[in-house]
Amino acid sequence: MRLSWLLTQLILLRASVADRIRRLRADGDRGSETTEKVMWIALLVTLVLAVYGIFRSKILSKINGISL
Repeated sequence: MRLSWLLTQLILLRASVADRIRRLRADGDRGSETTEKVMWIALLVTLVLAVYGIFRSKILSKINGISL
C-alpha cells in the first residue's frame, strides 16, 4: 500500500515538472527583461569601480585626514 502511494506521488511530480518545462519552452520571450537588467547592473558596477580606481588616492587621503 505504501509503495503504490509513493509511486503515485512520483508520477504526479514528474507530470507537473514536465508540464512546467513544456510551458517554459513554449514561452520563448521569457527572461529577456531580466537579462537586460543584469547587464545594466554590471555596467553600473564597472563604472563605479572605474571611478573608485581613478579617485582612490584622493579618497584615501581624505579618510586618513579625518581625526577623531
